[in-house]
Amino acid sequence: EVYNRLIKEFRFPYLGANVINTETGKPFFKPYTIVERQGVRIAVLGLTTPGVPTWLPEKLWQGMSFQEIAEAAEYWVNIIKQNERPDAIVGLFHSGMGVANPDQGSLENASYYVALTVPGFDVIFTGHDHREWLKRVQNPEGDEVLLVGPGAFAEKIGVVEFTFYRNPDRSFVITNTKAELIPATTIAPSPDFFRLFEKDVNEIISFSNEGVGQLKGDMKSIDAFFGSAPFVDIVHDLQLQMTDADISFTAPLSFNQTLRSGTMRVRDFFNLYRFENYLYVMELTGTEILNYLEYSYGLWLNQMTGPDDHLLLFREDDNGQPLADSRGSFRLSNPSFNFDSAAGILYTVDVSKPAGQRITISGMEDGTPFKHEKTYRVAINSYRGSGGGGHLTDGAGIPHEKLQERIVFTSENDLRSEMIDYFREKKEVSAKARNNWRIVPESWVENARERDLQKLMP
Repeated sequence: EVYNRLIKEFRFPYLGANVINTETGKPFFKPYTIVERQGVRIAVLGLTTPGVPTWLPEKLWQGMSFQEIAEAAEYWVNIIKQNERPDAIVGLFHSGMGVANPDQGSLENASYYVALTVPGFDVIFTGHDHREWLKRVQNPEGDEVLLVGPGAFAEKIGVVEFTFYRNPDRSFVITNTKAELIPATTIAPSPDFFRLFEKDVNEIISFSNEGVGQLKGDMKSIDAFFGSAPFVDIVHDLQLQMTDADISFTAPLSFNQTLRSGTMRVRDFFNLYRFENYLYVMELTGTEILNYLEYSYGLWLNQMTGPDDHLLLFREDDNGQPLADSRGSFRLSNPSFNFDSAAGILYTVDVSKPAGQRITISGMEDGTPFKHEKTYRVAINSYRGSGGGGHLTDGAGIPHEKLQERIVFTSENDLRSEMIDYFREKKEVSAKARNNWRIVPESWVENARERDLQKLMP
């Protein structure tokens, strides 16, 4: 009902050629649109990542299926060429760059693969991987395809300029393309936009400023990269209390946020818990829990050979050195929202050992033994529980089609709403670390922490 309402309300085409209506077998949304300016016809084909069912509960995409992007791109480019005869074809993809060869990784991010294998595109705008791209590649016919990704947080705007030459027969051919990423701060906001939505904005500001409870103590998300920390443990506490589960998994969903002691307002919960997730309880064995954690810390921590090594796993250049961005900050190899820790168990992470051999679980937090063969009730968000990040599939080894069978509880409301209600009910919540896990050798970690923090935030 939501999608159908939006399609009617939007004054622009809502594109999605590979989102299929399961009743009709046809695209649920409009596959493409034609933009015509000064006689030049531009076809814009919209495609989204087929990974949606691996992150979201089915009730949010019921009645839809998601075709692989490359397959849909090839089909619709041929349709567009035959029926529209455009002068240029633009791909508008909710899909990141990805890999050149699908055997090397998931096609959740397929823009690069499509540019290399599907003839017809002149430019593909990418998204979803939160990274900046300006890349030119050749398609199978030897024609150039421009790949443009504006990155994250609406900081940049991807702009492409085509130069066309008009032939004597009045057809057009592209003679030049120019692309750049423009800082959003250099573009003046529209006064008309703000006037139009002034009432709505004021209502949102009023709602977001509502106080819902008191936080006792400061919380920093970046502390959670180095051990048990209040920013993550407060979510663990809520998940365990809501579900009476044995164990909880969650990650720091914000990279660098600080919540100060004092009144927690509605807006603060968007910094504490950035993403829309429901809460699941799943049944996992002790062995699956161990393997899940091995996978998580493998995404997160470097193997150290001594106290002078990096603790965190940084993105590296061709020489194996940490790679800095244009602002001098060093980026982590994987997004921090995949750095899941656990509550309910006591464990250590030995970074002197290779990924997959680091975790030692000594017991449950209540003092009872942890057993590999036992089945535990695990609180986990819907993104992870539906397969997002690969922790349950690649880590714990559960086939994706079997994940649904493991879910024994789903919350009625999203987790952020539950947190707001939790603070309203408690009125006062202390920011405390559970201290149920630590990284060893601790002397190495202590030395590496300050060095790595300087890399992240110079």
